Amino acid sequence: MVTKKTLRTCANGHQYYKSSDCPTCPTCEEAKRPNAGFLSLLYAPARRALENAEIKTLNQLSKYSEEEILKLHGIGKTVIPILKRELNKAGLAFNDHQKQ
Repeated sequence: MVTKKTLRTCANGHQYYKSSDCPTCPTCEEAKRPNAGFLSLLYAPARRALENAEIKTLNQLSKYSEEEILKLHGIGKTVIPILKRELNKAGLAFNDHQKQ
């Protein structure tokens, strides 16, 4: 099955094609991407998921369990190894003992 892409224009005038209902402009998203830190290593959906949950630092991330992070819309299993690696580099880890 081939999904038809439609031409869209964002509020900033960028034109792009999308096949989903997602209104996010790829050009605008790339401009928002941090230049450094763990969020800069993530694709936009995962980055937005963490930012929407007000998780912007590794210390904030370490307060959550892996299970809680996986429940966020935009976070998939492929991002978890990246997050674990970055937490480990900072001497931190997911708080998997937080809720029993």
